[in-house]
Amino acid sequence: MQQLEKASAKINLSLDVLYKRDDGFHEVEMVMTTVDLADRIELTYVDRDVIKVESENRFVPNDERNLAYRAAKLMKDHYGVRKGVRIFIEKNIPVAAGLAGGSSDAAAVLRGLNRLWDLNRSIDELAELGAQIGSDVSFCVYGGTAHATGRGEKVRALPAPPPCWVVLAKPTIGVSTQTVYQNLNLDKAEHPNTEAMIDALNRGDFASICQNVGNTLEGVTLNLHEEVGQIKEQMRQGGADAVLMSGSGPTVFALVEQDARAQRIYNSLKGFCEEVYIVRMLGYRE
Repeated sequence: MQQLEKASAKINLSLDVLYKRDDGFHEVEMVMTTVDLADRIELTYVDRDVIKVESENRFVPNDERNLAYRAAKLMKDHYGVRKGVRIFIEKNIPVAAGLAGGSSDAAAVLRGLNRLWDLNRSIDELAELGAQIGSDVSFCVYGGTAHATGRGEKVRALPAPPPCWVVLAKPTIGVSTQTVYQNLNLDKAEHPNTEAMIDALNRGDFASICQNVGNTLEGVTLNLHEEVGQIKEQMRQGGADAVLMSGSGPTVFALVEQDARAQRIYNSLKGFCEEVYIVRMLGYRE
C-alpha cells in the first residue's frame, strides 16, 4: 500500500512579531499563502514497527532531526499505531529557506498516514497535532491562504490572492531563525499592517496586497546578510509589483502580474543565485 502527498511551499505576505511570551516563544501574526513549488512525499506501508526516511537530497536528515520523521512518530505515539512506514521525500523546495519546506513535509506525512493507516481523523485534529512539531505545521496541514496567530498554530482561512507570478530566489547562505530572533529589537522593528493585508485579500485587490506586504524579521536578516538586500534591489529594478523576504529568510520573493516581467526578473537572477524559481500563486486549499 502506498500514499502520495504534495507538500507545497509557503510565503509570508505579512509577518509581524508582537512580543516575547512567558514560554520563551514569540507571539506572531502572519498572513501566509501557498505557492506552486512542492516536495513530493511517498508513503509506503511497512508491516514492521519502523519509520524509515529516505531522500536523494543529501541535506535531508533521515532521523528525528527531520520533521517528517517526527510527524510519523507523533502519529504512532498519539494513536497507538504499531504499523510502520517508509517515507521517501522528493525534495524540490530549497532547504532552510524560509519557505516551510520541512513543515510542509511533516504536514503531508500527517495527512498521508491518516489515510494509509485508516485513522479517519479530521483535518482540524491533524492541524492541532501538527502544532506539537513546529509553528508552521498547522498552516501547512490546511494549505491555502490563512491568518495565523499565537506561535503560528492558530489558523483562520482567508480568500486566495488574485492569480500572479511568484519569483523566488534563495542565496547560497544559511540563516538561523534563532539568531534572527535573538537580534530582533521589537522597539525599533517595522511592523506590517496585517489588517490592511487581510482587507486587501477579502477584496481581491492585488495592488493593495502589494502595498501592504511586510516582514518584521526582514530588517534583522538584511543587516546580517547583504545578499538578501541585493536580491531585493534586483527584483525591484526588474519591475516587480512587490518584493519581500519570506519567514526568517534568506529566500526573497517577488509578486509579478505580467508574465514577461516575471520572466525578465527570473532571467536576471539566474546568474546571481543558484536557486531561482518562477511559480504561480496557489493560495487555495487543495
